[in-house]
Amino acid sequence: MFTGIVEEVGRVEHVQSGKLTIRADRVLEDMHVGDSININGACLTVTTFDASSFFVDIMPETARRSNIGQLKTGDSVNLERALAFGGRLGGHLVQGHVDAIGRLASIRWEGDTLVLEVEAPPEVMRYVVEKGFVAVDGLSLTVVDRRATSFSVSIVEYTRTNTTIGDRYVGDAVNLEADILAKYVEALTRPESSGITEEFLREHGFLVS
Repeated sequence: MFTGIVEEVGRVEHVQSGKLTIRADRVLEDMHVGDSININGACLTVTTFDASSFFVDIMPETARRSNIGQLKTGDSVNLERALAFGGRLGGHLVQGHVDAIGRLASIRWEGDTLVLEVEAPPEVMRYVVEKGFVAVDGLSLTVVDRRATSFSVSIVEYTRTNTTIGDRYVGDAVNLEADILAKYVEALTRPESSGITEEFLREHGFLVS
């Protein structure tokens, strides 16, 4: 589990056959093989690391559902280590399970604030509400406007300059994860459902086969 507060921007050093090498600094502190790390919103597992880089495998499902499979050498990526119990929750609960890929429909300035409009598929939009949370490339962001097929988020100066979001262009693909609390509410209020079921927990990554 993560918070959606990016710790640093890493750089892709090498891509080969479903494996990534990421150059980093801060997230290497106290890193262990098997740790979960959020890379652009996707939870991946550290397979090995050295003094300046760490290595992860990309599962086929991750490549299909996210933009991770499109990364190339030299690309910048948002990085966040897993939430430690007892730590501060600065954003919202982010699983690192990408629901779908969205597209940047527009980018505009409102004073000193950057406003991004993101086109998203129905499986994400059903959980998007104004003033609610959504994760975009691993960032915990607040929805400022919602339309039928898109939503808008505001980016403050610090976030723009300390994550990859400020380097995005119209048409770019972004990883989207809807708020897990919205999914719980839907499950609990679904007429044909008795509440949280084993199937629901498995579908959203809380149980594995």
